Amino acid sequence: MYFMAKTNPQPLHVVITGASSGLGTAMATAYAQHYRQHLQLSLCGRNRAALQGLASQLSSQYQVASTTYTVDVREADQMQAMAQAALKHYGTPHIVIGNAGVSRGTLTEYPDDIPAFQAVFDTNVMGLVHTFQPFIAAMKQAAKQGQLAQLVGIASVAGIRGLPGSGAYSASKAAAITYLESLRAEMQLHEIAVTTIAPGYIRTPMTDINTYPMPFLMDADVFAHKALRAIEKQRRFTVIPWQMGLVARLLRFIPPSLWDWIMKKAPHKARVNDPH
Repeated sequence: MYFMAKTNPQPLHVVITGASSGLGTAMATAYAQHYRQHLQLSLCGRNRAALQGLASQLSSQYQVASTTYTVDVREADQMQAMAQAALKHYGTPHIVIGNAGVSRGTLTEYPDDIPAFQAVFDTNVMGLVHTFQPFIAAMKQAAKQGQLAQLVGIASVAGIRGLPGSGAYSASKAAAITYLESLRAEMQLHEIAVTTIAPGYIRTPMTDINTYPMPFLMDADVFAHKALRAIEKQRRFTVIPWQMGLVARLLRFIPPSLWDWIMKKAPHKARVNDPH
């Protein structure tokens, strides 16, 4: 199905949230490079100028049709309006990628960090719900007619075990992984595939602020092409890069006492007071 749109007269319609920077921009570009004029992109994000710049670039370089939506995934009403507009403009999407996410250094002991905890959960967990929910009814009908229907959630290896200084981020990504697993079980009755992608360390503005070592650091464009292949294969759960996948498997089996000892002097992600 990866290159199906190249021979299918119906263009591939892909919705991507968080498309104005980082992984979202990289994935939109990767899809454009593969499908070119056989692609329709619904690009969502909070930065209007960045979205419009990306759409213009993809149109001029790859002849890709795209529409931009300035939305915040934390706001259910905005996502409902976006979905209705996207359905009207390009029809039912074949793939919806819930990519929007934020990372904040947080510590439970500080009351000032409570808004940051809330913002992280609202974006990384409820943002997925707000992204997928408005499309599911239409995708059910499309799947009955044999159309590709796939929901993709971007989680993180940080959701495998709790990391010090990243309580909000680790917990939100653990919740995202479990939510996507539940969604996959539900959607299989309707022939809608659900793919969970857990990135390791990817070079983006989100990781540029990290001052600690980031093993197996991967460029965003490399990640994006690997993610596209995983989506095409309808992987249920995959970690990128594969080396971090091996680490993730090992992390699951470390006893709590040993994990606590390892993490006791581990570097913390810097706290950020601004939750937005």
